[in-house]
Amino acid sequence: MNRPRQQRGSAMLEFVLAGIASATLIISIVQLGLAMWNYHTLTYAVHETNRYIASHGRSCTTGGNSCSITVGDIANKLHSYTVGIPDTNLSMTLTAQSGTVHTCTTVSSCETDTTQWPPVAHMDNNPGNYTKINSQLTLNLAIVMVWAGTTGSRSASTVTLPATSNIPIVF
Repeated sequence: MNRPRQQRGSAMLEFVLAGIASATLIISIVQLGLAMWNYHTLTYAVHETNRYIASHGRSCTTGGNSCSITVGDIANKLHSYTVGIPDTNLSMTLTAQSGTVHTCTTVSSCETDTTQWPPVAHMDNNPGNYTKINSQLTLNLAIVMVWAGTTGSRSASTVTLPATSNIPIVF
């Protein structure tokens, strides 16, 4: 008769112990899934934006053609491909073959920039020259608080996801 009395509350205790682990696992899976989706979206957007740049080289500025593009056009193109990613967390750096660099701390800060890209100086817009985009997305993830090595009482922390594309100009 004493046996059931000694086990009273053990089911609740086991549920609490298993529930904490289960909740942590579920939150981790959701957060990692969101981070992977954002990373895939970012890498796709950077690659497609660089393809857009590569098809607007020197031939767009000679012979009466007027299909040259600006940094603002590139920023808008990147923004159109990054569905669900806020502009305020996304940065972009454009690098030409000669080493000319144009940095946008946030993509939205460059959407009205009228600087021609790829630049005509140093013949950076010639077919065969490379154009490069580096982009970084900063995410606030709650999963960081359960990673090994984190200390303190963090409710969320940041993770930076990089993406790079390097493509030769073809037109």
